[in-house]
Amino acid sequence: MNPLWRIVFGFRTTSAGPARRLGFAAAGLGILLLACGSLGGIRSSGPIHTPTAEAADGGLALTVYNHGTALVQDRRRFDLSQGLNRISFSDVAASIDPTSVLIKPLTSPRGTSILEQNYEFDLVGAAALLEKYLDEQILVVTKDGKEFRGKLLSGRDDLVLQESSGRVTVIKVENVQEFSFPELPQGLITRPTLVWLLRAGQSGPEELEVTYLTGGISWQADYVLLLAADESAIDLDGWVTLTNTSGATFPEAQLKLIAGDLQRFPQPGLAAGDLYMEGAPTPTEAAVVQREFFEYHLYEVPRPVTIQDNQTKQIEFVSAGDVPAEKFFVYDGLQCRGGYWYCYVSRYPQTDPSYGVTSNPKVMVMVEFDTEDVEADLPRGRVRVYQEDIDGAALLIGEDAIDHTPKGENPRLYVGDAFDIVGERVRTDFRRPSETQMEEEYTITLRNHKDETVEVRVVEHLSRWTEWRIFSSTADYTKLDASTIEFRVNIPANGETKVSYGVRYIWP
Repeated sequence: MNPLWRIVFGFRTTSAGPARRLGFAAAGLGILLLACGSLGGIRSSGPIHTPTAEAADGGLALTVYNHGTALVQDRRRFDLSQGLNRISFSDVAASIDPTSVLIKPLTSPRGTSILEQNYEFDLVGAAALLEKYLDEQILVVTKDGKEFRGKLLSGRDDLVLQESSGRVTVIKVENVQEFSFPELPQGLITRPTLVWLLRAGQSGPEELEVTYLTGGISWQADYVLLLAADESAIDLDGWVTLTNTSGATFPEAQLKLIAGDLQRFPQPGLAAGDLYMEGAPTPTEAAVVQREFFEYHLYEVPRPVTIQDNQTKQIEFVSAGDVPAEKFFVYDGLQCRGGYWYCYVSRYPQTDPSYGVTSNPKVMVMVEFDTEDVEADLPRGRVRVYQEDIDGAALLIGEDAIDHTPKGENPRLYVGDAFDIVGERVRTDFRRPSETQMEEEYTITLRNHKDETVEVRVVEHLSRWTEWRIFSSTADYTKLDASTIEFRVNIPANGETKVSYGVRYIWP
């Protein structure tokens, strides 16, 4: 036997075995694409031609949405023969959604008709080869160098061979060093491939455009903010972070990014793995072009970009200096750690004495900046805030996330909790003047251990009932919304300040 196809295993194996592991990988590609029939079912008076593909100039475009889906447009040129042609379109993404595939003839759209389209995913692999070679002769070499030739009776878990003498041998998969096959079985391919059967009205070159959706490609915005020493301005840099785990490389692609909340039905099974290789930031030679598209925002890179499979690529899309900013402190005594949720839930909040009695000691540090002079809308993403130390080194002081932010809006970032400012919230009275009223009083104490005076915005949530009145207060307040008031309190250096108020709830 002169083997043309050989699988060689290393000495490191797992209990699952190589065949089983490769079987799992092959099973993940099991998708059938709108098959209208088989190639054998097409009657023709002549042969089926199989022209090869050539890349069309500027023919690859990639539009990536920020929820893990991408639209691929790929143009290739084929030299068709009059009559039936079998077109193979390889190097498509392994995470393709086959139901989304569209092929469009560009050179002679009226003279070319599509008869079938199929997605071929029976890839070469140990498990696939063993399945194809049942009842066929193969060669197996074990780790101790012994050779076994015979007909393969089973390739599941252990290998079962029947030698020419009729003797049956069982070989443990973990003991296999290699096994060889005489040739590649029909129907197996090395890469996922789209296949069309089309009829050409005349011979000649034809440019075909293929469009499809794929999972495994996502992008997000990452922002770096450098806060000035006087905390009155920031320098802003925004990067597109693009991650490709789709199973395909996109060379020299025209890249577009869509920011917005696009409605799509869930597509189970399209997401690829979470592992990727980090890529270095790639500064653009020209600014990323931004424009509105439908009710979304589109960002286009004005140069071809190569996106490798299993790669994370970063491209700068916005940069602005001396953006007006402000740092301030917020004390929210009802904020439970981990989110703006009340620490106590009650079925009867109007009359339950225990409702809303919480004292969160942490004072939040917030940074807000003005986007009026930033020459871009800011898509949803993660924000890291730095500030320079006395030696010039930029140190991380916190991070948060922003939602899609149009120009002119002021993003507010929660970067951490103050070390030297502590809050305390105590309810001092609770009473029921009548069956339809309830009154309670609170005192908020703020202690400042800094060597300078600070202002703290004290937020109180009046959420027992929709109708309420403040009947006493030791400080001025602002009504932020239907159930929230805010006090702005100055606390002297190394001192404390108290704010007290009383609220009356009234219901029918």
